[in-house]
Amino acid sequence: MEIGIDSFVATIADPLTGRTTPPERRMEDLLAEIETADQVGLDVFGIGEHHRKEFLDSAPAVILAAAAARTKRIRLTSAVTVLSADDPVRVFQDFATLDLISKGRAEIVVGRGSSVEAYPLFGFSMNDYDALFAEKLDLLVRLREETHVTWRGRFRAPLSGQGVFPRPQQEKLPIWLGVGGTPQSFMRAGALGLPLMIAIIGGSFERFRPLVDLYRQAGHKAGHSSDALKVGVHAVGFVGGTVRAAKDAFFPGWAHWFTELGRERGWPPATRDQFEAMCSPEGAFLIGDPETVAEKILAASKALGGVSRVTFQMSSAMLETDAMQRSIELIGTGVAPLVNTERRSESHG
Repeated sequence: MEIGIDSFVATIADPLTGRTTPPERRMEDLLAEIETADQVGLDVFGIGEHHRKEFLDSAPAVILAAAAARTKRIRLTSAVTVLSADDPVRVFQDFATLDLISKGRAEIVVGRGSSVEAYPLFGFSMNDYDALFAEKLDLLVRLREETHVTWRGRFRAPLSGQGVFPRPQQEKLPIWLGVGGTPQSFMRAGALGLPLMIAIIGGSFERFRPLVDLYRQAGHKAGHSSDALKVGVHAVGFVGGTVRAAKDAFFPGWAHWFTELGRERGWPPATRDQFEAMCSPEGAFLIGDPETVAEKILAASKALGGVSRVTFQMSSAMLETDAMQRSIELIGTGVAPLVNTERRSESHG
């Protein structure tokens, strides 16, 4: 199983100290965190896309290119690219360029985005939320397959065989489909034979099993192999030396951010009881010591019928980079070996 980190490059005031890291320092800290992830053997690092003051990730391909120059092995991906509000030609060019800089380590996770500020910012209507994505995903997949594309759609000027360059180093630039919870999204990914990245930030892992089954059924019906139908999970997570230390470090920032977000979306303030429930064996947070988190990842994989990748979303912790780097180290040196040792044992059993 591949294990990695996703970051939204949060630059929110620490709820305990009131300090906000200057943006240039936060970006430097982020690049150091990606270097650490590479050094401890993690498989992938993803950068989200938001267009709001709390985050510095509006241009993920630029950040990933800087990371590519400072790393050797780790794969570099978006998490997610808001494809509905972007131009698929430019997205393909950006990530093909990243693939050349990184010598074949680039990937894209595309989605419609859980935050919708990109739509009015770039002149798109929320009334076209799904139509935009379906059309642009169709074009992006075509661009991966063909250098000279003839294509016509509703939201973009047609292509009449123009060449789209550069081409990536990888024969096929990996494109994952990022989804939340709609059956249509899961079935679309299966029909296209694209690997699936599920954002599970609440509830339980088990409740997504019927949707994962729909994905696999749609994929097999469309003639795609089981090997192509990979499932990934993006989950809130943080690892400490003990379960209590991990919870106490993560909770203040998480509670602050989700309470602020809740004001926008009509949610009640976040509570410690909610947090503890999400950290329990039945909840979807990967928070604790390495042994506890590894056990939970294995349980999640079993609940979903097999998982190929798990990424930890730690941005909402709003912790200093030293704490973030220590957690990354524990994931690489503690969680990942435990998970993969157990999986090898199961496969040989």
